[in-house]
Order: sequence, then structure tokens, then C-alpha cells
Amino acid sequence: MNTFARTAARRVVSNASRRAASTLRQGEQEARRALPLMAVATTVGGLGYLAVNQRDNKAQCLSNNTAEEVEEKFATYWPRNIMILFGPPGAGKGTHGPKIEDMLGIPQLSTGDMLRAAVAAKSEVGLKAAAVMKAGGLVSDDIVIGIIRDRIREADCKFGFILDGFPRTLVQAKELDKMLAEEGACVTKVVELQVPDEVLEERICGRWIHKKSGRSYHVKYAPPKSMKKDGEGNPIPESMTDDETGEALIQRPDDTAAALVKRLAGYHGETVPILKHYAPGGIVSEVNANQGMDGVWGEVLSALKRGGN
Repeated sequence: MNTFARTAARRVVSNASRRAASTLRQGEQEARRALPLMAVATTVGGLGYLAVNQRDNKAQCLSNNTAEEVEEKFATYWPRNIMILFGPPGAGKGTHGPKIEDMLGIPQLSTGDMLRAAVAAKSEVGLKAAAVMKAGGLVSDDIVIGIIRDRIREADCKFGFILDGFPRTLVQAKELDKMLAEEGACVTKVVELQVPDEVLEERICGRWIHKKSGRSYHVKYAPPKSMKKDGEGNPIPESMTDDETGEALIQRPDDTAAALVKRLAGYHGETVPILKHYAPGGIVSEVNANQGMDGVWGEVLSALKRGGN
């Protein structure tokens, strides 16, 4: 972080501490809970400031160590992150996407979830999508872009978001760029999780998903705590439940070896042109996802840093 940015960040943290002088010191744990409520608003020079959101008029007191952590975090990863997460089936998007979401406090947006929410809310674009689906048609790119536009205008996307499952084609990428430009924004980071095709079959066929959250498990690499096996060493389906909610896990119908061949052909044919489209902007980062979880996460963090590649 340059000297001016560090000074600006410290000044805001100091002001927040003075406003909170009449309250009891909350400690580091409470300060960490406040992080998702803090963000950087870019200035003309591209520098930002930290905003403290006070809830129920109760201020948070920041220790010196926590203030340093806040400064470092936002200097490293902010301002606004608009990220696209790519990777073949089984690369680990379902594992690392939620971790990025939790760390930066920005939502991971699935086109399927957004589409269902728009239809349920009966928004203008949701009604269009519902009519198309009712007629048995495929939802057009224009409708999907409209759904994304509505979603990213919501408060939780103010400081950024992660797109998962979109764009899938070069045409969609260009339409996304056009829409974001109209909103005064642009894609700031593209991260591709790379795994050799021959490694993916074992990952895919052993994968179980918690549908509501998108949390991903694997019978070999990341089994749920509840997993039990039968006499042949196969997981007992009834024992496969989510660690956090206890709800049943599912296997996707296309998580089979036969389906994987077609999915990989589609991924390589459609995704590579998108990566080439964004590469000239210097925002594409490749992550070796064919290693241990800690190693993958370390590379993801490096990719997320401003200027990371």
C-alpha cells in the first residue's frame, strides 16, 4: 500500500475509534464481525476510504492490531471486485468460491439461482423468463443479462460480486462487458482453476453437493462428517448430509464418467475464447488446482490481490 493510501485508511480508522470512545471495547472478535460492513469507495485517484456502518447506534472499538488488519485487507484486495470464476467440472469452484465470498464479504452469484429468484419475485425480466420457460424455450442471453443487471444493483453487490456459471460463451462475455460498462463498472478479475482432464473423473464421480448453499464434498478428498460406508467401501447415501445444516446431500445427474467427456469438450471449446478475450487487460489469473487444498487456496489468494496473476 502506498503511503497516502495507508495514511487515509488510518485516519478513518482513528476517527471511527474516537466516535466509539463512549462505548465499551468490543475486542478483536467483534471487529472481525464488522469487516463485511466496511468497504472501500474509490476516489478520483483510485484510492479509497473505509466506512464504518454503526448498527443500532452501537459503535465498534477497533484495537490497533485489528486496524492494521483492516488496512492491509482492503489495500490488498479492494476496491470493488467483479470476478468471474472459471474451471472445468470438478476443479473446485464449489469449494473455493464460498471461501472467497466469506473472506471478501461479496456474494457468489449463480445464474440458475438468480433466474429462479427473478421468476419467484415476478420482476419484469423474471416474468419474461417465466414465459419463455413455460413455452419450453431457452432463456435468451438478453434475459439473463437483464437478470444479472437487476441482481448486481442490490445492496450486497455494492462492493463486488463473483459470477459463477456465466459467461459461458464469448458472445455472453461481450454482452456482460457492455452491460457492466453501462453500470459504470467492468470485470476486474478472472480466475481459472486448472486441473488436467485425466484427474477430473475421480473428482467428479465422488462429488456430493449441498444444493441450497453450493457446498461441495467428496467421498475421498473432503467427506462430510456424517459419511458412513457399506461393506464394499462405498458411501451409504442416507449418511451423506451437510456438515452445517444436516440436510441431505445430492449427486448431480451429470456427474458421471460418460457425461464428463462431453462437458469437458464444451468447457474447453467455449471457455478458452473467453479467457483470451480478457487476457489483454491483464486480469486473468491461472491457479493450479491439481494440488492440496491449502496450496490451491494460497494461489487463489495471490490471484485475488490487485495486480495478481
